[in-house]
Amino acid sequence: MTNVFGVGAFVLLWLGANSLGLGQESADDQWMRGDYDAAMQLAQAEVDRGVWNEKWPKLLIQCQLARGKFPEALATYTDAVDRYSQSLSLRLLGREVLLLNNQSELAEKEADQIFNILQQSSSRFTSPDSLVAAGKYFVLRGEDPRQVLTLFYDRVRQADPKHMGAYLATAELAIEKGDFLVASQTLSLAEAVDDSDPRVGYLQALAWASSDSAKASIALKKSLSLNPRYSPSLLLAADNAIDGERFDDAASAIGQVLETNPHVWSAWSYLAVLAHLRGQYEIEQLMRAAALSGWTTNPGVDHLIGRKLSDNYRFEVGAAYQRRALEMDSSYLPAVYQLSQDLLRLGDDAIGWELASQVAKSDPYNVVVHNLMTLSDRLKGFTTIEREGVVARMDAREAELYGERVLTLLVDAKKVLCQKYEVTPHAPIVVEIYPEQKDFAIRTFGLPGGAGFLGVCFGRVITANSPASQGSTPSNWESVLWHEFCHAVTLEKTHNRMPRWLSEGISVFEESKRDPSWGQSMTPLFREMLLDEDLTPVSRLSSSFLNPASPTHLQFAYFEASLVVEFLVSEYGMNALNELLVQLGNGLSIHDALGRAMRPIEVIDEQFLQFAKQRAEDFGKAADWSRPAEMDMATKQDGSPPIVPADNVWNLLADADSSMKASQWSVARAPLERLLELGVAVSDRDGAMEQLARVYREIGETEKEKEILKSINQKSSDSLFALSRLIAMARNSEEWEAMLEYSNKWLAIQPLQPEGHETFVEAATKLGRPGEAIKSLLVLSKLGPVDPAGLDYRIAQVQFELGDYRLAKKHLLQCLELAPRYRDAHRLLLKLQDNTSETAGTPSIDAALNNEADKDQAGEAKPVENSDSSLPLKEQDP
Repeated sequence: MTNVFGVGAFVLLWLGANSLGLGQESADDQWMRGDYDAAMQLAQAEVDRGVWNEKWPKLLIQCQLARGKFPEALATYTDAVDRYSQSLSLRLLGREVLLLNNQSELAEKEADQIFNILQQSSSRFTSPDSLVAAGKYFVLRGEDPRQVLTLFYDRVRQADPKHMGAYLATAELAIEKGDFLVASQTLSLAEAVDDSDPRVGYLQALAWASSDSAKASIALKKSLSLNPRYSPSLLLAADNAIDGERFDDAASAIGQVLETNPHVWSAWSYLAVLAHLRGQYEIEQLMRAAALSGWTTNPGVDHLIGRKLSDNYRFEVGAAYQRRALEMDSSYLPAVYQLSQDLLRLGDDAIGWELASQVAKSDPYNVVVHNLMTLSDRLKGFTTIEREGVVARMDAREAELYGERVLTLLVDAKKVLCQKYEVTPHAPIVVEIYPEQKDFAIRTFGLPGGAGFLGVCFGRVITANSPASQGSTPSNWESVLWHEFCHAVTLEKTHNRMPRWLSEGISVFEESKRDPSWGQSMTPLFREMLLDEDLTPVSRLSSSFLNPASPTHLQFAYFEASLVVEFLVSEYGMNALNELLVQLGNGLSIHDALGRAMRPIEVIDEQFLQFAKQRAEDFGKAADWSRPAEMDMATKQDGSPPIVPADNVWNLLADADSSMKASQWSVARAPLERLLELGVAVSDRDGAMEQLARVYREIGETEKEKEILKSINQKSSDSLFALSRLIAMARNSEEWEAMLEYSNKWLAIQPLQPEGHETFVEAATKLGRPGEAIKSLLVLSKLGPVDPAGLDYRIAQVQFELGDYRLAKKHLLQCLELAPRYRDAHRLLLKLQDNTSETAGTPSIDAALNNEADKDQAGEAKPVENSDSSLPLKEQDP
């Protein structure tokens, strides 16, 4: 970036500038509504009349560009620029015209001409349009966006609060830099100025896309209602439809764009994306060629195609497209950034982070890149552990506490799932576990957010939240990692060519196969959703994950997807499911692959509908499921209220809930027990089963409470409520095997706190299994124990029993350093001396201690051995 003529060098000359000029309302209205031909006719007439107002040729050029009349737009510009040679906004528009006419070199010269005009006579450009155009020019040059906002766009808004161009330019700049909050705030002000401008809704949809999909959808619909032909909004609708695997809807929106303007390069780029996702690779290349036909060096074509393919998990192909974009323009930062993201998601960290660093240096004001580089610094403190083709990256402290358990689970997942799905990973699977949710979100999505996600798999790279990031009610991290690893396996098998619903459905299905308490279970609400319009046909199921109406609808999408997979396996077999994945990997669309491996999608839709309805009707078959509103409609003819069935699920739930809130335990018991008998009591947090367990505890029926808690444990993967009570009960009844099992399950939910480790050690010790106890004892030593000397003694005891005298000695010395007169430790030390003395070639403890003294003289660390009771060290006597 040169300093020949910076933003601040001439802007002070503009202070006190007056806004001027009024638009042609009728032509502008026609333009905004998408009646481009009428607006073009009016503008052409005014240009032909020779009206001295640059707004007419600019409007004519905009209409010509909107209708794909690029040569005509160039002719109009050539004539106009001779007349209005000092117009910054006209020359900025001319740069776009030249690019679309495949005259890149002349376009760059036009940009240079803007620079020369500003340098020679900046004080002349005082109109709002000129200020906004100058600001856009400096953005193209890569100048400080904060200065552009302050010295140009903000000044225009202060001078003319109704100038839409300044609001739109501000929002566009904020979106480009990833500052969506500033963008949305600015657009709210713009909407107050003019709520009939389709550009506002389009930009709002972009600004809210990552944080509020519902608002984004409403904004996009409003934009299209104002101008059904507005190509940016139509293409954004196509973009969203592609993500939802609604390819026909996407093609329809793209078709509307091309009907208005057959030369929109981004529309042809989206058609290339659609062709690839449908496995039509020759058509893909034809569409790419069409996109480049009017502007052969446009890096945006390959960038857009690659970005959308990466959005659909085709990271390797996406990365190849970004490289092609950079061959056209090595300085095209969007492609550099996207390539960095693709490589990071492919596990190519070295190059990925280097590219991200390049973007950060070139664009220091990009919020997304800044977040990513900040995360890069934090990742340097992570620990990497690996085994058998699995790599885990974790916070150093968390790696010490449960890293080995993570690796053990992942290696097991690799063996089980790779064998089942006949996959041999061609590279290590990398799992990154983040103790802070914001870091997980930045690594995964580029921005803070994503609070509903526990883990995400990109293929060979998995990101996950650790229990530390989930507050007081963490989810079962083992089930999360098993779920995500299953994604890695199926994505590997299909080369990332599988629809969202199938990927999620298989992962949830495999969770429940691993452990019946994992995965998704039927609930009264899910039953109701299966039997009404919430049930989405298999052919459109991926859309349920894109824009769910609520978090409940998203959970239902996971449940329905797993139910589809269960249906496919039960109806067609596991071999057919594997064949389906093979066909997807070969490039077939999901509908074609289903038809080849199983049955046509129309048949699958109908079969699954019957399967799902049957499953729903079998759940609580003896119960009455009428909603209160339905019962109200059944009022008797004499006007008397209807008789509410005794076994109405919703009334039973409501009665139990109100009684629980009033602490009327005996009253709550009857409806809760009836729900259990009907088979509709669920194990969710604060669900009917937990409520019934609470009732039994309060009224003193311990055995019944225990049975309910066992049932919860069998059905729920993350009920610390049930596990806490079951552990206490097992201890009281000296059921050590059960206590060990419950403690182990506790650690699968929360391994970062001492409770589960303490009870695990207690149970393992009672069972005489020191080998199982030692891992949790060592973890406890890292969790800030209240009695570190006592804990070292316990570790030494276990190591002694295991015959590891070296480690036993180490922990005894640490114990005696803290408590020199710890008598049990001394006794164990003597016992240890006897054992080591009897071992051939093993020096005595005294010799070992002398060795330590010799090492200390040589400058090495020496354990403290001092029995001076005057030292302020903790003592322990039995």
